[in-house]
Amino acid sequence: MPTSAPNAILRGGPTQLTDQSCARYVHDTDSTLKLLVGNAYEHFRPTARFEEHQGQHLRVFEWIRRTYVAE
Repeated sequence: MPTSAPNAILRGGPTQLTDQSCARYVHDTDSTLKLLVGNAYEHFRPTARFEEHQGQHLRVFEWIRRTYVAE
């Protein structure tokens, strides 16, 4: 399955998200992103900012909160 080119970059949040994993493809760049990391969801909201990252123009998403997976 082909992967889509990154269109977003994540800023803030847990230290598990390294610089390499912060650039990613986001299906809906106008909605909050909910990303599973370990036993929690990290929530990122889109901003009006854009950054150049490795030659790509990416929308900046900023970390807003963490919620834990219900057992």
